[in-house]
Amino acid sequence: MKIALITGSCGLVGSESATFFSKKGFKIIGIDNNYRKVFFGKDGDISWLRNKLKKELKNYKHFNTDIRNFINLKKIFKKYQKNISLVIHAAAQPSHDWAKNKVFIDFDINAKGTLNLLELTRLYCPEAPFIFMSTNKVYGDNPNLLPLIEKKTRWEIKGNHKFKSGIDESMAIDNCTHSFFGASKSYADIIVQEYGKNIGLKTACFRAGCITGPKHSGAKLHGFLSYLVKTSLQSKKYFLIGYKGKQVRDNIHSNDLVSCFWEYYKKPSYGEVFNMGGGKYSNCSIIEALNMVENIAGIKIKKKILKQNRIGDHIWYVSNMKKFKKHYPKWKQVYSTRKIINELIQSFEK
Repeated sequence: MKIALITGSCGLVGSESATFFSKKGFKIIGIDNNYRKVFFGKDGDISWLRNKLKKELKNYKHFNTDIRNFINLKKIFKKYQKNISLVIHAAAQPSHDWAKNKVFIDFDINAKGTLNLLELTRLYCPEAPFIFMSTNKVYGDNPNLLPLIEKKTRWEIKGNHKFKSGIDESMAIDNCTHSFFGASKSYADIIVQEYGKNIGLKTACFRAGCITGPKHSGAKLHGFLSYLVKTSLQSKKYFLIGYKGKQVRDNIHSNDLVSCFWEYYKKPSYGEVFNMGGGKYSNCSIIEALNMVENIAGIKIKKKILKQNRIGDHIWYVSNMKKFKKHYPKWKQVYSTRKIINELIQSFEK
């Protein structure tokens, strides 16, 4: 049986990947030590999702292993070796704010952990495509240098700029402020490319915008839409941090993202990079997201705008996915932001 080894298997992308590839006939090796609970406390605890995967997926095997521990990871790779047909690396420390106060831990998880997995893939299953869950934060605050216009509920890019259809992979990743999280993920992104172009592994970095869906354990420091919907439905005050709440996010459903992984698995390439997000089809400002929740749920949300923005935060970010669509024309995006919010509301109301 083909094996998909998935790190962060109980997070949003990892659990979606586990379910998806299990249905495709893969045995799933899930690696997740629930470190999100350390990052975000009770809100970040994903033990419920681990239990759900164990119950629902008959071919799921879980390892409570830390990706920083090369020796323990090696035992897993050595056990399954070339039976591993696919590696999906979705484990990460995902928060700007958390990273700022725990720089060494952040780098060890995001950078060293990725290097551990690449080297073990090279040693034990070099034919397996290696999919890395990167981030648009590798571009640092370069998107904030774009010519932007302030509108009533959002920031928007000016007229006929080359990124009017969204930001593509040509944007520079240096000479900017990243946040420590963005810096550690940038290292990981580049080393994944090197293992592809220099060593010959089939690797791809998916530089995602905001990934979301009902499997997301949204917390204050991570998980924008999930946390926004949960806070709103619990009648708690929601804080809009900087930029008057008009900063624009593109939002991709985890199922749309994982279906990209499937396309890449079927036709892999070496050292590839793809921008991946909601694009022009699925994006909104924070204010617009709150308005949608109020409209769909029929509630009035308590909110407060804070003037100070987060370091490295994007004012306007919309992904241009033209490159991926050119490589994989059969891929279709299903979820708009409104459809995502509808699904999140339904999941929290259950």
